[in-house]
Amino acid sequence: MVEYQQKENYSISDLLEIVKILRGEGGCPWDREQTHKSIRNDFLEETCEVLEAIDNDDSALLREELGDVLLQVVFHTRIEEEQNVFCFNDVCDEICKKLIVRHPHVFGEVKADSTEKVLENWDAIKMQTKGQETYTDTLTSVAKTLPALMRAQKVGKRAMRAGMDFRTAQDASDCITAEKKELDEAISNGDSANAVEELGDLLFSCVNLAHHLGINAEEALRISTDKFIKRFSVTEELVRQDSLDMKNLPIEELDVYWEKAKNIIKEE
Repeated sequence: MVEYQQKENYSISDLLEIVKILRGEGGCPWDREQTHKSIRNDFLEETCEVLEAIDNDDSALLREELGDVLLQVVFHTRIEEEQNVFCFNDVCDEICKKLIVRHPHVFGEVKADSTEKVLENWDAIKMQTKGQETYTDTLTSVAKTLPALMRAQKVGKRAMRAGMDFRTAQDASDCITAEKKELDEAISNGDSANAVEELGDLLFSCVNLAHHLGINAEEALRISTDKFIKRFSVTEELVRQDSLDMKNLPIEELDVYWEKAKNIIKEE
C-alpha cells in the first residue's frame, strides 16, 4: 500500500502526484503498462462523453467528464515526463504562449473590434507560427483522424477563406444535383469503384451547402440520426403490436408502418 495523505479537496498538483504514484513502483499494474497508443481511444471516448454532457445541459456530469479528459492529459504527459521529454509545466507553458501570441488585440497593440477581424488575425498568425506558406498547407494540416464529416467541414471552410467557394447557396445546391447525377450514372453502369468516389463528392457538396446555409453539418446529421432512431423505435413497436417481426416483412409493408410512425410522432 502506498502512503498518501487523503484530503477533503484536491488540486491539479494532487492529480499530477496521484498519476505519478499510479505509474510508479508499487503503483497500479494496469496503469504502469499503458502507452500513448494503448489508451489512445480512451481520449476520444472521454471527449465524446464531455460533448454528451454539454448536449444534455448536465453540469454535474460535465464536471465529471472534464475531469476524465484532464486525467487523459495528465496521463499522457506523465508518460513523456518518464522519458525526460517534457512535463506538465511545459504543456501549460506552451498553451499560454500560444494564447498570448494569437491574441495580439488583447496582449499587444493590434486592433480587432470584431469577431471577423479576430479570426482573420488568428489565421494569419497560425500560418506564420506553424510555417504554413500556402493555402494548401492549411488544408493538409487538418487532422486526418477527425471524423470524416468534421474534417470535410474544416477543409472546406479553409478553402473558402482562400476564395475557393460558391457564390451563392443555390450554386452549392446545384452542385449537389450534379454530383447526384454522376452517382446515379456510376450505379447504373455497375461501376462500384467510381460510385465510392461520386458518393464522396456528393457528401462533400452537402457539407459545402451546409456552410452557406449557416448549418453545422455534423450537428445536422446528428439530429437526423436521432430522428431516425425515434421513428424506427415507433415503427418497431407498431409492428410488434401486430405480432409481427420487422425482418420478416417486405420493405413495402415496412414503409406503411414507417409512415404511420411519422404521423404518430407529428401528433405528439
